[in-house]
Amino acid sequence: MQERRRTPRRRSYIGATIVFNNRCSTIDCLIRDISDDGARLIFSDTVNAPEQFDLMINKMGETRRVRMAWRQADQAGVAFLRHSAADLTMLGHARRLREAEAERTALRDRVAELLGRE
Repeated sequence: MQERRRTPRRRSYIGATIVFNNRCSTIDCLIRDISDDGARLIFSDTVNAPEQFDLMINKMGETRRVRMAWRQADQAGVAFLRHSAADLTMLGHARRLREAEAERTALRDRVAELLGRE
């Protein structure tokens, strides 16, 4: 069989979660092979996942947008989608917003603590 991938896949055993439907639906899976361009996912049962979804890679602490390349019973191949500049900007804004919210909460707690002592 001829290899059609641009980059070779490495064997892996990494837990992951498929996230879709506005983050309301999730499916656990296992990444058995991974490369810079995609991955092979294994499921505990046959799943009905959408053509595109977010793949949360637990061990790496990252989420990648993917599209389904192929499906077969309890396995699927996915291709990682490249982030556009707009997507990266939105991710940067979201990260800064989370940091600002955490700082606001810490400051609010500190003010409450100081006011409680007076």
